[in-house]
Amino acid sequence: MTKKKAKIVEEDGCQVRMIHLDRVKRARDEAIPEKEMRRLALIFKALSDPTRLQITLALQGGEMCVCDLAAMLNISESAVSHQLRHLRDLALVKTRRDGQMLYYSLDDDHVADLVKIGLNHVRE
Repeated sequence: MTKKKAKIVEEDGCQVRMIHLDRVKRARDEAIPEKEMRRLALIFKALSDPTRLQITLALQGGEMCVCDLAAMLNISESAVSHQLRHLRDLALVKTRRDGQMLYYSLDDDHVADLVKIGLNHVRE
């Protein structure tokens, strides 16, 4: 009597093609508008850049000026300003002027939450 070894096959797709209309309808009903989808994609794209992500993480501790961020990241003030402009355009950071100084901070707690959730996922 010969023994056959069980063969484990990992499948990436469906073995039977069937559309579950109720699931498709639910997903379509819950989909966000295209304009919001594009904006959300831009936010995630902005946070995918390591320098912008480092800036975002640094600003979780409180406001900082361009000089502070440049010293922390060990890059030029011009490079920091360029990245901050991108983050500001997406309303991820905001500014506060104090005389000639311009301080940057996270726009709101949601920005910090996005980064924290992503970091928690990476650390699991």
